[in-house]
This record gives sequence, structure tokens and C-alpha cells, in this order.
Amino acid sequence: QVQLVESGGGSVQTGGSLKLSCAVYGYPFTYYYMGWFRQAPGNERVGVATIAPDGSTIYADSVKGRFTISRDITKNTLYLQMNSLEPDDTAMYYCAADTRSKVAVYRMKETEYTYWGQGTQVTVSS
Repeated sequence: QVQLVESGGGSVQTGGSLKLSCAVYGYPFTYYYMGWFRQAPGNERVGVATIAPDGSTIYADSVKGRFTISRDITKNTLYLQMNSLEPDDTAMYYCAADTRSKVAVYRMKETEYTYWGQGTQVTVSS
């Protein structure tokens, strides 16, 4: 059974930083497509950043240059470093994983991911 456990959320002021972590249990995550998604109140869940088994990454335009997705294979852990945070970044952040091969255009789609964490809240105040 694959389990994803997020941590690292919190409350920060505009311009601050946070680093989210997602520990993956049950399968070596080297073989997974991994992603961070977020959902603000009243909005759909959208892709923020993804990383493929080969290490290639994709970012939403809204976070390019501010967020960095990375992974530590030895710890089976995915990260999202978030800098220069803005109030619009306020949302519940979810970690997701899937083993199915994906072309780049599909990697940011919520429906492409099978396994999900419980989410961690990020709140950015102005």
C-alpha cells in the first residue's frame, strides 16, 4: 500500500519561504511521477510542480522562478521549496504520485495521479 505524508505547511507573511515535504511509503518512489498540487477555497485543485522519474520538472507559470521541486531518493521524500510567497499562494497543498508513463502535457493534470497525501495548509498573509 502506497502512502504519502505531507508536512511543512504553515503561516508566513508575503515574501516569506516555506519548504514542504512529502514522505513516500510502500514503494521506491524513483519509479513514480510525482507532483505538488494546490487547492484554494472555492477553486479546483491545480498542478503546481511535477517531477518525472528521469528528474525532468514542470512548473505552473504562476510559480516559476519562486518554487523548486526536488527529491531525495535515499529518503524517499519529495520537496517543494517555496520562496517569495504571495497571498495568492494560500491553499491546501497536496503531494501526488503515479507510476503510469506520461507525456509532459499531462503531468500537471490531477486526474493523472493515483496516490494522494492528506494535504498541508499554506497561508500567506499580506
